[in-house]
Amino acid sequence: MLESAGAPTSLLASALGKQSAEGGGLALGMAVAALVVVPYGVVDTGAALFTPWILVVGAGVALLSSVIPYSLELEALRRIPPRVVGVLLSTEPAVAALVGLIVLGESLHALQWVAVLCVVAASTGATRSARLEP
Repeated sequence: MLESAGAPTSLLASALGKQSAEGGGLALGMAVAALVVVPYGVVDTGAALFTPWILVVGAGVALLSSVIPYSLELEALRRIPPRVVGVLLSTEPAVAALVGLIVLGESLHALQWVAVLCVVAASTGATRSARLEP
């Protein structure tokens, strides 16, 4: 979860998800993130950041890149066994690489494809061999 932010953020997100219900923790996390990031945008762009078109695009990006995926991920963590969620999340690099190839026309080198497949295989193997806690 929150893979680009690293392990400390994942631990915080996991703890927050356990303490809140129905996405309240996610909403709080997104609000705090906005409070941290918006001042930098205002310093860089000034009042142009608050034009209606920029606000609409920003809301769309927030929904599609963070709110919807993380909401679905939290729901999956609540409903699906953790080992299955681990396997599904391990496919994220492969899916991102495929979308980049198909939609953006970006291709990876052979060694990069091998690396993506190794990550997916390692995560799949680790989650398959892990024992469920009683």
